[in-house]
Amino acid sequence: MNENFKLDMKKRPRRLRRSAAMLSLCAETEIQPSSLILPVFVKEGKGGSDKIPSMPGVYRLSIDSLLRLCERALKCGVRAIAPFPQVGADGKSPRADEALNPKSLANRAIAAVKKRFPEMAVAADIALDPYTSHGHDGILDASGEWILNDETVEILAAMAIIAAQSGADIVAPSDMMDGRVGAIRDALDDCDMVDTSIMAYSAKYASALYGPFRDAIGSSPKGGKKKYLDKKGYQLNPQNAREALREAALDEDEGADIIMVKPAGQYLDIVAKIRERTNLPVAAYQVSGEYSMICAACDKGWLDREKTVAESLVSIKRAGADIILTYFALEFAERAR
Repeated sequence: MNENFKLDMKKRPRRLRRSAAMLSLCAETEIQPSSLILPVFVKEGKGGSDKIPSMPGVYRLSIDSLLRLCERALKCGVRAIAPFPQVGADGKSPRADEALNPKSLANRAIAAVKKRFPEMAVAADIALDPYTSHGHDGILDASGEWILNDETVEILAAMAIIAAQSGADIVAPSDMMDGRVGAIRDALDDCDMVDTSIMAYSAKYASALYGPFRDAIGSSPKGGKKKYLDKKGYQLNPQNAREALREAALDEDEGADIIMVKPAGQYLDIVAKIRERTNLPVAAYQVSGEYSMICAACDKGWLDREKTVAESLVSIKRAGADIILTYFALEFAERAR
């Protein structure tokens, strides 16, 4: 080997990768804890938490336990949560009546957080699946096979008003009904809640990655254990990209303040395409299945947890998301301190 051999090169990109300091100086993508939303699960009762077997390290929390989690989150810079309720069988009905209860578990949780921590932003889930006895995100027709769009939207708009009255800074319709963003915006404005933001689940795909979430909230499976409801009649077809762009454009026209893509990791191309076409903030939800897959591989020792979590979040941010909903929010933020 010729020890004097040197390439005649003026441009050497590795110069910018010589040290940790240089890598940091030249980093194109950074994630701040303040850009993360922590999804949380709430349950009835006091002083308790329930393990979610399919989501290691994630718990259903009583409201008082939720307040302690919020305090911890704020200390490390996570300033937003998205609560999801586990509703008991007595709170479920075909028409999701409990969704319009001002004293529902979700609304009590929102009110408690805003009273104790007014600086914490709360994004209220606007969807009927926690409250329907059949587990769908809307009202079924007489055949039991098709969701009635307009009747569902009427309930969602009323639900959004109650959530805003409870203190929610953001209402987040996750149902994928046509026209619901415009109806919610009109309803909020008519009730003098013009400052309540709408984070629209504009590109929510009919993904296979929602199973652990449905376990967490107790959304009813159909046909036996682990065989979940088919929601392809309203959630997006994973084979389609242009459809997502159409949905995002409609939601923006109807008054959405934030456009969301869900799931995140499997749909980075959709995040990037929507980012190119809107000036609104873009959110992406790293869903329960993404979380659980990473946890499972790391628990087996197949992946480095800290590096894998960070890389997964960076990829979402790099694709164009301004906001990331992730169950890793607290873990990531505490490591970043």
